[in-house]
Amino acid sequence: MSKTVVTFGEVMARFMPAGHLRLRQVMPGTLEVTFGGSEANVAASICLLGGSASFVTTLPDNVLADACLADLRSMGVETRHVQRSKRGRLGLYFVETGANQRPSQVVYDREGAAVAMAEPDSYDWAKIFQGAGWFHVSGITPAVSAQAAEAAISAAAAARKAGLTVSCDLNFRKKLWNWHAGNQKPRDLAEQVMRKLLVHVDVLIANEEDCADVLGVTADGSDIDQGKLAVERYPQVARGVCSQFANIKLVAITLRQSISADHNLWGAMLYDAKADTAHMAPCDDKGAYSPYPITDIVDRVGGGDSFAAGLIFALNDEKWREPAQAVRFAVASSCLAHSIKGDFNYVTRSEVERLVGGSTNGRVVR
Repeated sequence: MSKTVVTFGEVMARFMPAGHLRLRQVMPGTLEVTFGGSEANVAASICLLGGSASFVTTLPDNVLADACLADLRSMGVETRHVQRSKRGRLGLYFVETGANQRPSQVVYDREGAAVAMAEPDSYDWAKIFQGAGWFHVSGITPAVSAQAAEAAISAAAAARKAGLTVSCDLNFRKKLWNWHAGNQKPRDLAEQVMRKLLVHVDVLIANEEDCADVLGVTADGSDIDQGKLAVERYPQVARGVCSQFANIKLVAITLRQSISADHNLWGAMLYDAKADTAHMAPCDDKGAYSPYPITDIVDRVGGGDSFAAGLIFALNDEKWREPAQAVRFAVASSCLAHSIKGDFNYVTRSEVERLVGGSTNGRVVR
């Protein structure tokens, strides 16, 4: 992987009780603090896999943001284009890790974040994109404010003009799409904004719900709440997206079947629009889709970001760049992320390749 991947979005401090404790059990008391945010997660995970990534955002000029940047740099993420501001704050979010039939819960405290208040034209995208080959953003960034939405759209347009490949993870977050002055519903605002961004995108990434939530393209027969996916319908979902956006070349959709908070079936599809071919992963020896059974989830927050990072890394790697191979790598990478606490996917390329090669028993590596 030679050229740098640039990502743009918000990074926050993440607070979490130890183990499976609930927030009300430990507050007042001690919480574990790490950092995370969709595009920061992607940049960190790419670097941990051995790639090159630069993260762009606006952070407050204080010691909390200093610690955040030091953490990103420790993983190899380039942060020289991060803006510091006297306005705004570092966003926070709180995670309760679910168990069995109790789902995980996320509480946001991010209103007034520096990146949400930054002027859209404060980013020098021409300079930022020098020497880069890929730009990535998610639907979370334009959800935080009108200014961030304008900045994300401008960044994607500038990246496309500069000849970069542009990827976007739809990442619909209903709780965030509330900045419109009128009574516009979150889903309607998301569709209105994301359609302006998606005309600049080459690679679209989504989960099993996002295309329905944001674009109204559904997989008939799926019941997400019941953990039932009509997997065979998702190539048609991808075709429906590409029929609306002729510029999109690849559509990746992660396929999570939630049996419980601890037990998920995990896989994905990558649709190649030019070849009109859908590639599923993982598959059994006969080539049939056979998702990874993840029976003891440590932390699922950031699982989609680890998939996006794995996919971007693979599509830029000589060994893994073919669509059928890239989705295998991405799914294995994100499968392993479910075994790691925190947003960042602390796995190596060799660990991913072992899983792709069939090493699934978790035996000690000596």
